[in-house]
Amino acid sequence: MDKIKDYLLSQQDIKYRDFTLPLIPNVDEKTFIGVRLPIIKKYAKDLPKKDRLEFLKDLPHQYHEENILHALILSNMKDYDTFLNYVNEFLPYVSNWSVCDTICNKNLVKYRPQLIKEIYKWLKSYELYRVRYAVKCLMNYYLDEDFKEEHLLKVREVKLDDYYVEMMIAWYLATGLAKDYESFVKVIEEKWFSKSIHNKAIQKAVESFRVSDEHKAYLKTLKIK
Repeated sequence: MDKIKDYLLSQQDIKYRDFTLPLIPNVDEKTFIGVRLPIIKKYAKDLPKKDRLEFLKDLPHQYHEENILHALILSNMKDYDTFLNYVNEFLPYVSNWSVCDTICNKNLVKYRPQLIKEIYKWLKSYELYRVRYAVKCLMNYYLDEDFKEEHLLKVREVKLDDYYVEMMIAWYLATGLAKDYESFVKVIEEKWFSKSIHNKAIQKAVESFRVSDEHKAYLKTLKIK
């Protein structure tokens, strides 16, 4: 897969690299090339299928941008079973929030009944980014007609105590407050989560334009001091 590395290295933007690197503090700067996302997105679509599949098996990758490319190829997959096999192989190698959050496959909305079973397995994991990705899937695909209180109960059972998991849970709760206030506000009222998750969720909800001023005012009174 040297040709893929060579292409990514040829697209290096030093200024972009220097700007972006501090935003992903747990990336070894030696593994960060500095390639703008639109370039990698286009490349993910332009790669021949044979090269894509060969690349997905070539783990672990050397560079951050290779991991981003990997995440984008997964995001473009249409077959659910193929996606699931490859994402399960990839998640142990994900080492930062940027790569994790880049995996965003819109086709998964068609497979929500099957996916929820996998999400519940991921939530029990002690792999940081497997858990973060599970919560992200709940946020992306299950906050409309498919929402169930059971989802919140499963998130409440997460045992992994980590900043990047906590921030994703807070983001999930804040998005829930924006989309389904009545279902989510009781979680805040009853203090289901740690102080850090609780207060960050309120902060994110208060910053959201999708939450009413009335709800924002009430949420501010629920902050844990």
